[in-house]
Amino acid sequence: MKYSKYHALGNDYLVIAPEDLAFELTPEKIQRICHRNFGIGSDGILFGPLPSKDARFGLRIFNPDGSEAEKSGNGLRIFSRYLWDRKLVKDAEFDIETVGGRVKACVTKSGQSVRVEMGYVSFQSDKIPVAGHSREVLEESITIDNKTFTFCAATIGNPHCVVQISEVTPEIVKKYGSQLEVHPYFPNRTNVQFMKVLDRGNIQIQIWERGAGYTLASGSSSSAAAAVAHRLGLCDSSIVVHMPGGQIAIEISNDFLVTMTGAVTKVAEGLLSTEIFE
Repeated sequence: MKYSKYHALGNDYLVIAPEDLAFELTPEKIQRICHRNFGIGSDGILFGPLPSKDARFGLRIFNPDGSEAEKSGNGLRIFSRYLWDRKLVKDAEFDIETVGGRVKACVTKSGQSVRVEMGYVSFQSDKIPVAGHSREVLEESITIDNKTFTFCAATIGNPHCVVQISEVTPEIVKKYGSQLEVHPYFPNRTNVQFMKVLDRGNIQIQIWERGAGYTLASGSSSSAAAAVAHRLGLCDSSIVVHMPGGQIAIEISNDFLVTMTGAVTKVAEGLLSTEIFE
């Protein structure tokens, strides 16, 4: 199996084209491929380009635990760079269909920066989803291990739980992120961001990604957290999101259409041996 590996601010993915795959991508095989000791090692697999009725390219996104993700901002930037490297796209804008909706992308700076129009953010509980009556999920309380947090929930094609906190650290994310991911409030599990607002144009987040765990950076998490900060009136419409892996620039329209711009780095191309499955 041929693969290409890229990272977006330390969030790394393998891109696999359908014509390069000689076996079914079962959850067990995905787990082994993504394993950092027994496989190649990655935060997920981008499978495409696939045929699409509604977009120029189709894409499926798999988490390292074998589950399928609706959308990934970093994954979309990486896949866009892969299409650019394969000369399937040029400098003009193009669209990609994911399970979580269709996005528009544009590759700039010789492939090293990618802009993605991520779609519209909603805070409605029935769209995210979040358990309970239909409502905007803003500044509600949630308790984990006898500790109560204030959170907001959002979707940009995949679910997010944004927790406001005075100081964000890897330790607090690793301690509470896995429990928040599977909390009964979130029927489809959720991505988790612990967020500190720095000023009107900057926020800091640490991320627990659904199906992947602690993550250095995430495009959809950046989009959701920035949208929450803007919705609460804490930030303006142009926001830089600071993460352990680097920074992503977010622009939010009046109707909460989010556009994300960030870096992509090519790591390697290679051949996978099926011996890893034995």
